[in-house]
Amino acid sequence: MRGVFSTGVLDGFLERGFNPFTLYIGVSAGATNLAAYLAEMHGRNRRIYIALSTRPEFINGIRFLRGGHLMDLDWLWSVTISTMRLDLPRIYSKRRPFVVGLTDVGTGNAVYRETSAHDLEHVLKASSALPLFYRDFPLVDGRLMTDGGVSDPIPVAEAVRRGARRIMVIRSRPFNYQKSCDPTYYCISWFLRKHPLLRAVVREQNRIYNDAVSLILSPPSGVSIMQVCPSASFRPGRFTRNSDVLQEGYEQGRSAAAEAISRWNLQEPSSREPN
Repeated sequence: MRGVFSTGVLDGFLERGFNPFTLYIGVSAGATNLAAYLAEMHGRNRRIYIALSTRPEFINGIRFLRGGHLMDLDWLWSVTISTMRLDLPRIYSKRRPFVVGLTDVGTGNAVYRETSAHDLEHVLKASSALPLFYRDFPLVDGRLMTDGGVSDPIPVAEAVRRGARRIMVIRSRPFNYQKSCDPTYYCISWFLRKHPLLRAVVREQNRIYNDAVSLILSPPSGVSIMQVCPSASFRPGRFTRNSDVLQEGYEQGRSAAAEAISRWNLQEPSSREPN
């Protein structure tokens, strides 16, 4: 639910006609937000966060304790596809690569899947399938997959590997955030006891995340990376269902868009926190 910030930023970009990018890489909620941005569907994902994701059909603790999904992606994807389907032709009319990060359940490795109109919706669902909280592992290219954020929550290294030299990273955490021990991952680790390689990656979550932040702050020579982050006052958490709090987080993202555009145009690096 913290992804409500990035959808606010991207809606702010749409309001200003800002899209200078030639490559798009997203994982989990960030990938779904990128999809709506590329489809130029302003407000679509705001509605998903505030009007749909807050409903008990999606997040339901009692269902989870009875062995079901905490977050029912099957329901959410069915509703969004039937009522506000992504404009797939528009996304791919730009002829720019849209890459979605996944995690291979069998190996624990990050998989960077270049998408197309015929498979995007399914790949987005797989990238958002946080283990334990969504109890299934979607098949992609014949392999069981799970949330892309497990193996690479901020895929900036992949952007560099693909040749990107000017990169914008939209995060869901404040500028100075470093990941520390999260009790949630002990539960996920237990759930993945039959998948030892994936379980090992979950145990490395702190290091993987913090290494990505270090790369953003100290990029390789010839690479400029700027990041757009919520302020320390950002209130939405992973499972927030308060629509007022989510709307507030969305508006913080929209407000951050103008400054992000200005910084991009000034080619400001990411080595310091923006004012």
